Parts: sequence; structure tokens; C-alpha cells
Amino acid sequence: MQLKQRTISFFKWLGFKRSLLLIAFGYWLFCLPKVLFEAPTSTVIESREGFLLGARIAADGQWRFPATDSVPYKFKRCILLFEDEYFYQHPGVNPVAVTKALWNNLTTDSRRGGSTLTQQVIRLSRDNKARTYSEKLIEMVQATRLEFSYSKEEVLSIYASHAPFGGNVIGLETAAWRYYGLPAAELSWGQMATLAVLPNAPALVYPGKGHEVLLIKRNRLLKKLMDRGEISATDYELSIQEPLPGKPLPLPQLAPHLLDRMVKEKPGQRIVTTLEYKLQVQLNNSMRLHHGNLASNEIHNAAVLVLGTDSREVLAYVGNSPTSAAHQVNVDIIRSRRSTGSILKPLLYASALQEGSLLPDMLVKDVPTSINGYSPTNFNKDFQGVISAREALSRSLNIPAVRLLESYGLERFYRKLKKAGFNSINQQPNHYGLSLILGGAEASLWEVTAAYAGLGATLIHFDQESSQYRTQEFHAPVLQLNESPDLGSLDFKAPIWTAGSIYNTFEALQEVNRPFGQELWDSFDGAQQIAWKTGTSYGFKDAWAVGVTPKYTVGVWAGNADGEGRPGLTGVQAAAPLLFEVFDQLPKSEFFAKPFDDMVQRTLCSKSGHIAGPHCQHTEQKWVADAKVLTLSCSYHQSIFLDAERKYQVNLDCYPATQIKNESWFVLPPYVAHYYAKNHPEYKALPSYKPGCFPAEMPNMEFIFPKETSDIVLAQDFSQQPNEVVFKVAHRKSETTLYWYLNKTYLGTTDVFHEMALLPKAGNHLLTVVDADGNEISHEIHIRNP
Repeated sequence: MQLKQRTISFFKWLGFKRSLLLIAFGYWLFCLPKVLFEAPTSTVIESREGFLLGARIAADGQWRFPATDSVPYKFKRCILLFEDEYFYQHPGVNPVAVTKALWNNLTTDSRRGGSTLTQQVIRLSRDNKARTYSEKLIEMVQATRLEFSYSKEEVLSIYASHAPFGGNVIGLETAAWRYYGLPAAELSWGQMATLAVLPNAPALVYPGKGHEVLLIKRNRLLKKLMDRGEISATDYELSIQEPLPGKPLPLPQLAPHLLDRMVKEKPGQRIVTTLEYKLQVQLNNSMRLHHGNLASNEIHNAAVLVLGTDSREVLAYVGNSPTSAAHQVNVDIIRSRRSTGSILKPLLYASALQEGSLLPDMLVKDVPTSINGYSPTNFNKDFQGVISAREALSRSLNIPAVRLLESYGLERFYRKLKKAGFNSINQQPNHYGLSLILGGAEASLWEVTAAYAGLGATLIHFDQESSQYRTQEFHAPVLQLNESPDLGSLDFKAPIWTAGSIYNTFEALQEVNRPFGQELWDSFDGAQQIAWKTGTSYGFKDAWAVGVTPKYTVGVWAGNADGEGRPGLTGVQAAAPLLFEVFDQLPKSEFFAKPFDDMVQRTLCSKSGHIAGPHCQHTEQKWVADAKVLTLSCSYHQSIFLDAERKYQVNLDCYPATQIKNESWFVLPPYVAHYYAKNHPEYKALPSYKPGCFPAEMPNMEFIFPKETSDIVLAQDFSQQPNEVVFKVAHRKSETTLYWYLNKTYLGTTDVFHEMALLPKAGNHLLTVVDADGNEISHEIHIRNP
């Protein structure tokens, strides 16, 4: 009976013991928290090469970089010799060291730790709680559990990332930058030895009495490294001569506006960006010099964005010039919405080329224009009469652009812009009206540069992908290395603009006018071929310049962040010089390959740029975008009959057929010819008809202003009095006399310059003009008071 009871008691004891073991094992298994360190970390951005571009302090006020997954060899040797020589032998706890520390603490008044690096990791994760025997026991248990879950190298990395290095400096990488201004991997033995002894006594880093102790500890460690054969005697002698760190150094701030952006989008992370370190440094220096020139004209802000045309990776990001806080130095101009000025004109030009309603050299009208009360003007206040579409784009003329938008369709163009990523243009098309093409909308440098890069990438991939397009070609720029945007699939249909229309547009953009009198521009012209465009917003508030090559797309903006306009704040003067300075620092590339599969050869009239008609004197073959809709043949060249002396026009009713000379003549409507002749002295108006011959049915004169029936609002001067309205007429014979009437009331005559200043009363009126031959034109006008 007693044996049975003893047996039962024994098994109960075994069960109890087993339960205790299971409980102990369960505690050990789950004693580690899921996340060892929950403290916030700094936001860190690096270049694609791994160089530090900038960092922001963590939310708790500590400089604590996100954890790294590797430890430099020098630090590893230093910290193991100083703190834990048997790190690779023990399971997280060193029994020998613990026994010695316990005996020392029991038999003497001094205190000895005996903690391994693994235990120190646990102590740091537990916020350095009071050093009691119970806390030490917890640390020992969790240290063994940590070693079970992590490799030795991982434990070292955790320690290096979370060890204190004095003040608010946490982690080896942070300390390397704060004390030496270098990445940890580039520190010397002397510098690394200094950092290795700091976590043991972080306060020693501050100048004063602690510096002497720090020096002794560092040199003792260096001597130990020499004795162990880690460094030579020469390295030792040189290392002990190195000065100790003093006041913490400021961290690099090479892309502060991008850093601010990452703080909002990816706080507390280490972001390896696509930026090229050397290029970023160069452009920061260029911006500093350029800002000095702009500031002399009280232009305080500028920005530069460089993209890889093919990859759309952001290679340089200069968000603002180095101005002052009073001039909004912290504003990220690259992401700010600004009036687009003329920067969207090439996109409209490409749209019309793609449709087929425009050819690159086709003559377009540049005359006073009023469309539903909107009357655009050119920058130089002049008119060309007619000008080739290519030249109108390269000279950034406003009136041809507005007329083109009106004919192409405001809503159609608006939809293309939305597809191209212009999310800042977020109102309905009618909100902008035709002023959309002249800066009536706002966009960011980010969007503009990306769109131009999308044009270039379309050409590149059309050539590479057997004349197919990527359906998602116009995507946002890439900021993070190894990020892969969705490029869609391949399709023979262009997503927005065809390769042929883009190529013709880029050909025109190579001819953009440079500023006069600057030798730098002349010397640069031959350096490489760039398709580029400038833009200036109304009131001289925004200056743009964007350039594209097969390798790079560069966008530049200059102006004042507060919107203050300045004389001379134009794209050509304020933004373009910096654009070309940036390209001068980039590797050169050949121009885009001509996309023959999306282009056709057309026989064009050399003079008008239209499809050659039967009366065109000179024609040429040109590659143009392949479009389903074709423009009409040239209507500017007409066949006329002249007398034998080629002095007068004649016809068969008044002149012998055998003496009639047939010629092709370049003919413009009178009101167009009025402006065209001013800039083209070679232009010859049609000869008069020989006396006795009846003229063909073609108007001899036309109104220049007003062109169509429209409301006219009387402007006021400074004294609130209405100003006169100047009415203009063009006549084939400018020297003739014209007679002016208002509501059948005779007003007077004009010679040569047919302009009449009037101040009609409010209401409807009939304006009539009669020439010396009795030809008459009339125009209804409606006058409104302001």
C-alpha cells in the first residue's frame, strides 16, 4: 500500500515537474515581443548609389536611422573586442562572465556587468530598466530566445542600429554621420574604435573631462586591435593621433524638398531613391549660381527636375532655390501648381498633326482675332499675317495657338491632357476656355516634365517594340529605386499621341529661338540636339523651360512662390539658361530615330506648306505624320492671266488670248496681306485689272477690326472717360482713298493707313467704307459702355 502511494506521489511529482517545464518552455518560447523596438525612426533618403541625401529627426526627437541589415567589418571587430569577445561561442549568455560578475558584486563594493551584446540588445529593447537581479534574469532568458530566432549577424545588426551614442544619437550609421560626416563603412579604425566604446558610456562624447576618459578607452581598444593583429603598428600610431569628435555635425541636405515629401508619404523609412548623387550635387551648385543672377531682379524661386526619358526615373530633384524663409524657401516648387503659359502648345501641335488637320510647315493665320469675345495677343504685340505652323510653335505665337485650339476642339484637347497625367487641370473645359493654351490652367513642374518625357519615351519604344506602343506610357515619374510602374501592354494604336506627330513636333522644337546676344547659346547649339520649349505666364509670373533628348528630360521653372511678377521673368531669359546649363552637365545623346512606320512622304507646296496644288510653283517631298484625314491642297497659289507686259490682270473678254500670259501667284486675303507684307517686303500683291477689264470676284478690301459682328466694350482712361475705338481696313491698293460712313453719316477719308478712330454712342451701328472705284463693305457693330 505504501509502495503504491509512493508510486502515485512520484508520478504526481513528475507531472508537476513536467508542467513546470512546459510552463517554463512556453514562457521562453513566447517571451520575446513581436516587435523588439517600437520607437519611431528618422526618415532617410539615399541616392541610387547609397549615399545619404538627407534625413529628418524621428518623432520622439531622436536621431535614429532605420535599422540596417549589415555591420561594417571594422565596427564588428572593435565592438566584439571591447564588449563581447566570445560572442560567436555563447548562446546569448556567457556563463563565465556572469559567474565572475556575480562573485565580484557579492564580494566587493564595485559593480560588474558581464552582459553579452545579445543581452544588451534585450536591455535596449526594454528601455534600459533598473538593473536588478530579476531584470537581469529576464534579460538572460530573452537573450537566449533572441539567439534562437536570429543569426549572430542579425543580432549584431540590431545592436548597431539601436545602441546609444550620446545625446539624441541612436545607431551606428547615425553616429557616423553626426560625428564624422561620413557613412559608417568609410570610417577609419580610429573613428570606429571611438564609436565602439561610446555605447558603454555615451556621455563621454561631450567635450570636457569625459573626453579624457574616452581617449584612454579608445586608445586601449586600438592597442588591443594591434596586439590581435587586426591593425598594423603604423595604423595604430596614426589612429591614436586622430582627434575625438566634438559638436555633432549637421546631416547632408542635398534634396530637402524631396525629403519633406518622403516624410509625408513614407515617414520613418529609409528610401533608396533614383537620384544620382553626383548630378544632384552639381545641380544644387548650378541652382545656387543661377539664383544669384535671378535674385538681382528680385526673382527668388526656381526648381529643376531631371528624368530619365525612357525609365522616367527621377535623376535630380531641386525643389527650390537657396533663398530665405521670407521668400518661401521651404515650398516644393516641383509639386506646386503654376500657370502653364505656353508650355502646352507643343501638345496641341502634335494633336493637330495626328488628326491630319495640320502639316508641319502649313501656313496658319496670325491676325487680330476675336472668338466669342476672347481676343488673344502675341507676346510682341505684332502680327505676321500668315506664318508656318512650325515657326509659330518655335516662336510661341499666341494667336495661331488659340485659333488652332478653337478648330481642333477644346474638349478633345482637354481629354488628351487628362490622359497625359495633368491632374492639376481639374476644372471642366469651359472653365478654362481657349485661354487653356496660353496659361489659363495650372500644372506642376512634376506633371509637365513627365508629359514631355512621355512623348520622348513613346518615340523610343515605338522604335524598340516593332512599331507598337505601350498603353501606359504616360505614367508618373519613378522616385524609388527598383520601383516598377505599370506599363500596360503593347498595342499598334497610340494611347495619346502617335510617333509621327511627336517626331514632327520635336523637329519644330529644335528650332526654338535662343536669346540674342549670348555667345553661350551659340556655342551650345552644336553640342547636342534638344527638343525644347519655353513658356511665360500672364503678368510675367512664371517662367518655364522643358527639354527632351532620348536620354534625359529636364524641366525648369523660375519665378516667385508668392506669385509676384517681374519684368524679364520669361521662359527664355529666366529658365532656359539654366535648362541648357543642366544639359551641358549631362552625357550627350543622338536625336530620336525617325519613326518611318508612322510617317509618309507628301508632296508639299514649298511656299505654303500645304499639300501641293496644281498652281504651286515649287514643291518638295517631306516626311510627315501618317494621318487618316488630310488637309486640302494649297489654296494660296492661284493661276492668273496677265497682259503681255505682265503689268495688269486681264481676261478673255478684254484681251487677245494669244497675248495673255498665265502665271501662278501667291495670293493672300487683303486683311492677311496687310500684316504679312510688313514683314515680307518681297510679297507682291495681285496686279490691278487693265482698264476696261472686269475684275474677278475677289474682295478688294476687308475689315481688319472688327473682323466679325461682335460686341465692343469702350475702354476707360484714368479719368474714367471712354477711349476711342480704332477701326481698321485693308485694301489691295494701300495708296487708294477710302471714304468712311457711320449710319450713313460721312466721317472722312483715309490714305495709305486705313484706320479711323471713333467714339460711337452705345447701341447698334452700321460702319461702311467705300473705295475710289465705288466698291463698298459694311459691318454691323454693337457698342457697350464699360
